[in-house]
Amino acid sequence: MMKKPAVKKDMTYTIDLTTIDGDGAFPCPKCGVIISPDDETEETYTIVETKVKNDELAELILMCNNCRSKIRLIGFLSQPKES
Repeated sequence: MMKKPAVKKDMTYTIDLTTIDGDGAFPCPKCGVIISPDDETEETYTIVETKVKNDELAELILMCNNCRSKIRLIGFLSQPKES
């Protein structure tokens, strides 16, 4: 009797935007396609979910349209500046 192949769980990658230099573009952790915040056409990614905390964007979940991976973006909340 043959075994059924293991079903892979959906992998969600997490990217902290505070660690990204430049214009905020980053490669998809799975397939490497460049995901840019300037791309408003949603050709390379689709916004799946947004989370807001205290009227500020706290987290964004995207799906790469190339490989269908889910990517969780964090690091939106502005930190209080020390004087």
